[in-house]
Amino acid sequence: MFRRFDTATPQQMRKRAMFLLILGLLLPGSPQLLAGNRLLGKVGIRATIVGWASIAVLAILFFVKRSWVLTIFATPAMGGIVAIILYVYGFGFAILLLDAFRLSLLGRLYPVGRYVMISLFLVFSFLGASVFVTGANTLKTADNTVESIFRQKGFSSPSDGRYNILLLGSDAGKDRFGVRTDSMSVLSFNANTGAMVNIGIPRNLQHAPIPADSPLRKFYGQSWDDLMNSVYKNVTDNHSSAYPDAVKNGSTPGIEAVRDLAEGVTGLKIQSFVMINMTGFKMLIDSLGGLTIDVKQRLPIGGQLDDGSDASGWIEPGVQTLDGRLALWYARSRHGTSDYSRMARQHQVEQLIIKKLTPSYVLSHFDSLAQAAKTLIDTDIPDGMAATYADLALSGKGKSIKSLELVPNYGFEPDVPNFEKIHTAIAAAIKASN
Repeated sequence: MFRRFDTATPQQMRKRAMFLLILGLLLPGSPQLLAGNRLLGKVGIRATIVGWASIAVLAILFFVKRSWVLTIFATPAMGGIVAIILYVYGFGFAILLLDAFRLSLLGRLYPVGRYVMISLFLVFSFLGASVFVTGANTLKTADNTVESIFRQKGFSSPSDGRYNILLLGSDAGKDRFGVRTDSMSVLSFNANTGAMVNIGIPRNLQHAPIPADSPLRKFYGQSWDDLMNSVYKNVTDNHSSAYPDAVKNGSTPGIEAVRDLAEGVTGLKIQSFVMINMTGFKMLIDSLGGLTIDVKQRLPIGGQLDDGSDASGWIEPGVQTLDGRLALWYARSRHGTSDYSRMARQHQVEQLIIKKLTPSYVLSHFDSLAQAAKTLIDTDIPDGMAATYADLALSGKGKSIKSLELVPNYGFEPDVPNFEKIHTAIAAAIKASN
């Protein structure tokens, strides 16, 4: 029927066309082997087999050593090669299916069947090529995002089996003066399982120990006796020369000063920092379609007075979906509440964001999330760690995040902190998370 069709009826030709279409979809190149240019068919079959074999190998690797697969897609140079391959496969798929369309001899069909088959061939040619092109474009966007965010080269080593990241919240860029890090946490990941402990450091914590190897000791002695959130501005304004390599290493003197104090407070070696820009924070939440939050207390939007009389608006109590702007104020609003209440709301928002960032949601909203991430994040995490942290995030996705707030409700007094007690509590939280 495929090469001898002179006496075939229109019904037989319709079956022949449908069979060629199905073969072209499942095994590109096979229609050419059966009814057309066999050389083209051999090229198509071999490319198809290589493609399916590559997918199978990647799938096996993903379950055996997931970080290797993530490295391929998180390394711009390797990702660029894969993107080119996907473009070639998309073009080849369309060419092979359209050639199968030519081989189907649809002019031998009745008009209705002919128009149906023409539509099917054209639609599947477009959709099939689009899958490859979309995959390539997504990979290019991922590579551009990685290059934009992870500007440092190299790798980080775990300390005592953990990666510790300093998470800072600021409404100003790292290159601006006057920044106060009003939101500070240390995210501690188990380097094998991804289990995470979120250690919240109050903005008003005092007497933070200064590590023995910190240049801050030259100026301030053994402890920082002001509020914790003031060290960024103070060091930036007065002692930026204490960290001469900070900018070269993707950081700032202010951030390095906060890192030193956070290490003294927690007793953990901090490999990297992530600073969250509030404009990007709003974009991220809008990309997530907002956050559904049970607001327990009426909160002012803006303003400086404790009674909220100068607020520009209010977030009312009740279960509601907050867009990026309102979610930001929900996390930042302090007037009329306490710093500790605000810390609790900030960590609530963090956990809601993590919960919404499922793999399926990330893939379906990749472009908008990637754009938000470029604006949201400033970090010195080296590019070689992008795949490792992505792997740990996936590993820890099903685990609950342990939270330890160094606030009075948990038995800690920020104005007269007991750091031996803090270190013991952190060690216990880490042990419990494992």
